[in-house]
Amino acid sequence: MMLAWRPMTAADLDAVNRIADAVHAAYPEDPVVFAERLNLYAKGCFVAANAEYAVCDGYCIAHPWRLGRIPALNTMLGDIPKDADCLYVHDVAILPATRKGGLGVQISDLLKRVARSEGFSRLALTSVHNSQPFWERQGYRGVTTPELTPGPQSYGDAATYMVCALA
Repeated sequence: MMLAWRPMTAADLDAVNRIADAVHAAYPEDPVVFAERLNLYAKGCFVAANAEYAVCDGYCIAHPWRLGRIPALNTMLGDIPKDADCLYVHDVAILPATRKGGLGVQISDLLKRVARSEGFSRLALTSVHNSQPFWERQGYRGVTTPELTPGPQSYGDAATYMVCALA
């Protein structure tokens, strides 16, 4: 089945929550967190869908944020910071059966286009599930400074805060 990324809608949130529960069981987030991110910044929210536009195997949530600040898991943002200086990739989840099909590279490229169109020169994320090598192949580099708040540890011991500078 051919899948492609399309903008997320509120009608997709039930499927997004099911995918999140399957992929990120160790990092649970309440459904209202995903709904808030979509409401705050729909330009950064996508789902992997088939030709009939049914959500199938993945989603992505990204939003403007401040470099070096890591939004705590399962918390509401309240608003997008007025001094946002990067696009923060809050979550990319792709079901295991669909991985290695190119969706990860596609969403990484799409997010870079979104960041550029919004005037950001950097993207940031916190890698989990040993995904650091994948993100490195997409141009992200691990950052370790004591200024990171609250720190990637809230995402688990193997989490790494990463930044991608756009050329």
